[in-house]
Amino acid sequence: MAIEAPRSMPTGQRNVVRSNDSASLWNCTLSPGWTRSEVQVLRQALIKLGIGNWMKIIESECLPGKTIAQMNLQTQRMLGQQSTAEFNGLHVDALQIGQINEMRQGPEIRRKNNCIVNTGGKLTREEVERRRKEHRAKFEVAEDVWMSIVLPRPDNPLVLLDRKREELKSLAKELDDVVVRIAAIEQTESLDQVTGTKRPHE
Repeated sequence: MAIEAPRSMPTGQRNVVRSNDSASLWNCTLSPGWTRSEVQVLRQALIKLGIGNWMKIIESECLPGKTIAQMNLQTQRMLGQQSTAEFNGLHVDALQIGQINEMRQGPEIRRKNNCIVNTGGKLTREEVERRRKEHRAKFEVAEDVWMSIVLPRPDNPLVLLDRKREELKSLAKELDDVVVRIAAIEQTESLDQVTGTKRPHE
């Protein structure tokens, strides 16, 4: 599905984000245990549900088995920066912001695992809110666009395992019933041979 999302340019100018984006968008490092397709799902989930809304993502069941810590770490790598507080709650395309951060240069820029780290003191609440407002104006995806995103719901491996166990129990019960019926038939035939009784074939 094509997703419209703002670029790093004046409000109102937008571009189209597609699943076959250019390779430069995928320069973020994959965290251990993540596939590119899972990162694409996380990207869509962050746009739809907002950065940092981990419980909503978990409840959506679009990434079964992923923990909050795993999603947070991969989001940092997608954004290209370790601090995510200034994006909390925003419906933005993390990979596009990461592409912008990748191009940032200067003596004040420090990176760890390809992510920009804060070299100053802890940001004040006012500064975080100022940055969030700035990011909302520059990068927020239009509401009608993020509302229309449909997240996949792949089968949860644990649910699948429970389902298979129930199927095996059902098959085992059917097998037991067949074995009992066969034993009863064999016992009847054996008794007939002893008594010389002949029964019509069913």
